[in-house]
Amino acid sequence: MTPADATSDQFPVRVFGGPTVLFEYGGLRFLTDPTFDAPGDYPAPGGAVLTKTAPSAGSPAELGLVDVVLLSHEHADHLDRSGRALLADVPLTLTTPDGGKLLGGNARGLADWESVELDRPGGGTVTVTGVPAVHGPGPREEVEAFSGQVVGFVLTGDGLPTVYVSGDNASLGAVRETADRFGPVDTAVLFAGAPRFEGLFGGAPLVLDSATAAEATRILGARRVVPVHYDSWAHITEGRDALQAAFTAAGLADRLDWGHLG
Repeated sequence: MTPADATSDQFPVRVFGGPTVLFEYGGLRFLTDPTFDAPGDYPAPGGAVLTKTAPSAGSPAELGLVDVVLLSHEHADHLDRSGRALLADVPLTLTTPDGGKLLGGNARGLADWESVELDRPGGGTVTVTGVPAVHGPGPREEVEAFSGQVVGFVLTGDGLPTVYVSGDNASLGAVRETADRFGPVDTAVLFAGAPRFEGLFGGAPLVLDSATAAEATRILGARRVVPVHYDSWAHITEGRDALQAAFTAAGLADRLDWGHLG
C-alpha cells in the first residue's frame, strides 16, 4: 500500500485558517486552538502585537457540537476572544498544566505523557495523551521562560488511527520522543509556518518551518499530514508554497492533505 492509498480512507479534517481545525474521531468532535476573530491587531504578552491578516473560514455558530477542545496554549493567535467565549459551551478543554489552572471551568491540563480517557458514543473510549512541545529553539526550560508552556496531543483508541496534534512545537527532539512511544502515526496535524519575531531567539522560528515539518513527518512515519498554522497571521514567514516545496524535495508530497476549507 502506498502512502496515498493509506490516507484515502482517513477521516476528513475541516480547516478554518491559522491553527484551527475540526475533526470527528471515534464518534467525538475535536476542535484545535479556536480562533475566529476578525483580522486586526491583537495584544500579546510583553507588549507585542499580533496582526491577523485574513478572516477565518467559518464562525463558531457554524461548528455544531464540539466535544473537546485541544488547546496547545493560550496566545492570542491560538485562543482569541471568540474562542474563549465558546469554551463555556464545550464539555472539556485539554491544554497545558498552567493553562488548565488559569482557564478553570471545564479545562484540564495535561503534563507530558498524562492521559485522559473519553467515552465514545456507543461504547469504548478514546485516549488523549499530552506529549512534549517546545515553543522555540533551544532547551525547553529556557524557551518556556519566554514563550510559556505548550502541549501536543496524541489520540488513540481500539480500531482507530493514531493521530498526533503537534501544537506550537519547534523541537524535532520532542517529535522523536513522541514517535518513540506512538509511531508510526496515521494522521499528523502539524503546526508549521516558521513564525518569527525580531529580537526573540535571534529571529529563529518559534514553530516548525517547512523543512523541519517534512523531517517531522519522516520521524513520525506519518501516513498523512494536515499542515496548519501557516497562514492568517503576519508573523508567519512560510506559507503553503514553501510547505509544498519542502515536502516535494523530501519525497513526501503524497503525504500532504490540505483539509477541507471552512
